[in-house]
Amino acid sequence: MKPALVVLAAGASTRLGRCKALVPLAGRTPLERLLAAGCGLPGPALVISGAHHARILAAAPEQVEVLENPNWRAGRSGGLALAQAARDGRDLLVAPVDCPRVPRALVEALVGEWLERGAPARGWLGPRHAGRHGHPIVLGRDLARTLRQLPPAASLRDLRGRADPLWALDTEFAESLDDLDTAQDLARIEAELQPRPGS
Repeated sequence: MKPALVVLAAGASTRLGRCKALVPLAGRTPLERLLAAGCGLPGPALVISGAHHARILAAAPEQVEVLENPNWRAGRSGGLALAQAARDGRDLLVAPVDCPRVPRALVEALVGEWLERGAPARGWLGPRHAGRHGHPIVLGRDLARTLRQLPPAASLRDLRGRADPLWALDTEFAESLDDLDTAQDLARIEAELQPRPGS
């Protein structure tokens, strides 16, 4: 079975100064872009919110489940543990709003590779572009369950160290390396989304 889509959108976006999931980005928000990229996955999509829960809940489509992480300040692992509990027994495709331009083609490539390799229960698969690892990532169902053993402040590297097998899919999609954190990042990503003259 294909993985379930999990969008991580719990942070306060303090460096950006406004809700990262809902900033306008060439006509669509990061949340809208990631939900569209993962629309081929069995639903409902799951959004993990936190600091801006009320705003994200109001903006999310009806068919999307929004789950609040009350301990969002501790870090991503706590939110991922909530996602795992809500989708227990499912592999997860995890897409942080920090990486908002992920195209549907990249999601489809990751899912296709994951299924072709047998969807290992403790596996990890992520994109790699120009030698650098990016997002989104696919977590096997049993690997995701180990989140219950990690503190909420644990990093994704801690979870990655428990993966078996640990795979990377080489890709031409530089968007997998986006890191939307500041107003400068937002301006750069938006500029890259604008049509080029003559295109």
